[in-house]
Amino acid sequence: MLGEHIDYNDGVVLPAAIDRYVNLTAKRLSEPILVLHALDLNQSISIPLDKLTEKTDCQGQLLPGFALYPAGVAWALQDAGFIPTGIEVTYKSNIPIGSGLSSSAAVQVGFARLWNHIGGWNLTGLELAKLCQRSENHYVGVQSGLMDQFACLEGVKDHLLSFDTRSLGWSVIQLPPETSIVIVDSSQRRDLATTTYNQRREECTKAVELLKHWLPDIQSLRDVTPADLRKHIHKLPTHISLRALHVVNEIHRVEKALKALNAHDAAAFGKLMLESHQSLKDLYGVSTSVLNLLVDIASISPGCYGARLTGAGFGGCTVNLVASQQVESFIKNLKAEYYRHTKKDLAVYPCQASDGARVIQP
Repeated sequence: MLGEHIDYNDGVVLPAAIDRYVNLTAKRLSEPILVLHALDLNQSISIPLDKLTEKTDCQGQLLPGFALYPAGVAWALQDAGFIPTGIEVTYKSNIPIGSGLSSSAAVQVGFARLWNHIGGWNLTGLELAKLCQRSENHYVGVQSGLMDQFACLEGVKDHLLSFDTRSLGWSVIQLPPETSIVIVDSSQRRDLATTTYNQRREECTKAVELLKHWLPDIQSLRDVTPADLRKHIHKLPTHISLRALHVVNEIHRVEKALKALNAHDAAAFGKLMLESHQSLKDLYGVSTSVLNLLVDIASISPGCYGARLTGAGFGGCTVNLVASQQVESFIKNLKAEYYRHTKKDLAVYPCQASDGARVIQP
């Protein structure tokens, strides 16, 4: 909901799990093989669990992208000293793929919860989230932070998570009363492994490296105050200064957002969402013309407190905080205005904050 692109800069983030799911049905196998049936993709594959580092299937062919996520979880578990058993899993999802709604994280944590249950390891949600992050960073090749996996595992119904990505401390905080989350799909798909997502991380690292010349005690952009940045920003290359400005201000926005949430002030929180989108657009360079149009329309639609792109950007979805009694009129107006501008229809998902991933026994 707020705190975009600061989870890998040690910031405090405000995610929520929503009531859209990946559903896995699994049975144990006697052999060390991972058999996947991805119904949404109409693809099946068998992966030897004793050759995960090779990233190949049982026929020696390189793993396709969708298979890297569950295979990567198995690899991360093995690397941490746990031995995932062979399983055959059929799974499907109502989370749009490549939409910024953490569909890949949902797949990862589903398999992590599953193997944790089968293995009887009693790993905590945070421990599982770390393993999933390691899988995505070092097996899939996307330098993601910890937020998406953590939110998918530890989400709490009707609440946001206040998650400190430096200390890894967290708490729950209620969404403003009588509000709903509405997700709007731009239909622009992206794969983070092929976008400039990793480049944004590198630019943040470069900003810290340069700012250390004048602020030697900083470890990340979280340690840089807005006043510090104003003092030294003219010394940075332009594109680096823009990235740093977004991150430092977004960290400060989350501080203000927590106060708004504690005061049950939906309007104040929504205003910060709109500011966040503007920053992601102008400073961080991860929005698109379609996402900007959706936010512009939403911001003047009935019942809307705030709107912004969600996820890493480069396409995907917007998230909107809407008065619960006006969700229907908000969606109607948004669809009509978007069609008027583009002659295209929209996929819109009214949602609620939900509990995180769970194992359901037959």
